[in-house]
Amino acid sequence: MDIVMWIIAGVMVLLSILMCVVVLVQQTKSSGLGAAYGSETVSFSQRGKAASREAKLQKITVGLAIAIAVLAIALLLIKCFAGVSL
Repeated sequence: MDIVMWIIAGVMVLLSILMCVVVLVQQTKSSGLGAAYGSETVSFSQRGKAASREAKLQKITVGLAIAIAVLAIALLLIKCFAGVSL
């Protein structure tokens, strides 16, 4: 059982690092005060590509968060049912 717990913990660490990278790659939602006055000069095609990329990154972030949560619950259940002390 210890080997399975170490594997799950290792996968959780790797997924956590990957999630940090994905979150850091995403752009912020607010563009600051300049966007309120219309100083943004990005064309519509570039906005569409950026929005598509951001949507993919958000889906990846949600998927990674769900995977980490499932692995954490699985690790907890393994510890509880295997009789290993927390």
